[in-house]
Formats: sequence, structure tokens, C-alpha cells
Amino acid sequence: MVKPIVRDVLFLGQKSTVSTEADKQVAKDLMDTLAAHRADCVGMAANMIGYRKRTIIVSMGFVNMVMHNPVIISKSDAFDTEEGCLSLIGTRKVKRYKKIKVKYQDTEFKEHTQDFEGFTAQIVQHEVDHLEGIII
Repeated sequence: MVKPIVRDVLFLGQKSTVSTEADKQVAKDLMDTLAAHRADCVGMAANMIGYRKRTIIVSMGFVNMVMHNPVIISKSDAFDTEEGCLSLIGTRKVKRYKKIKVKYQDTEFKEHTQDFEGFTAQIVQHEVDHLEGIII
């Protein structure tokens, strides 16, 4: 189901709770909502659509990847950039890393560890910040 985008900074500023198999609908709603915003969005966190759960979705161009309970376990090659967000107006300056390693669970809650770099790494970092209540 396509959900409305949350713009309430008090809600967005709260840390998200662990996602469990009972939260599979959150992933489906993220998929539908990202598809509806494909023209102006490359990733979403569950709190952006009203769920305080540790689930994100990242557009990797040819496929959208859902990650439950992602944790960035390493990062390298810092750089400064500006980012926008559907939940906010305008852009903000932020520090990101060109290369990251992420531990997460897939849609079936199987655990994975994967390396990301470039723009995909930047998207993952932005969405993981959302889970921590960090608003760019």
C-alpha cells in the first residue's frame, strides 16, 4: 500500500525499533511507496511512512533492495556532500563515506553482510541515519 510521507520532525527524530518477521508488511509498503515516488526518490526508511521499525529500501537502479535491521559495520573514504529528503524541504550538508560494509537481514530475515560503494553507499547511509532518528 502506498503510504503518505511523514514530515513530522518529532516523529522522524525518534530511534526505530528492531524489525521482526511480523513486520513484513512494512517492507511491502516501502516497496509500493518508493515505486510511487520513483521520479524523485532513491531510498526510504520505514519511519518516513509512519513505521518506527528498522527497515529501509534502497533503489539500486535495476532493483530495489529491502534491508531489515541494517547496521553499518565499517566505512572508509569520507567526503562532504549535500542531500535532500522527501520528508524535508531543501538540502542539507552532510558527511558520508564512499565505501561501507553493512550487516542486514533480507525480506526473509536471512542475515547478510555486503559491501556498497558510491551513490548506493550514500543512499544506505542516509536511510540508516533515519533509523537512528538523525535528520539531515
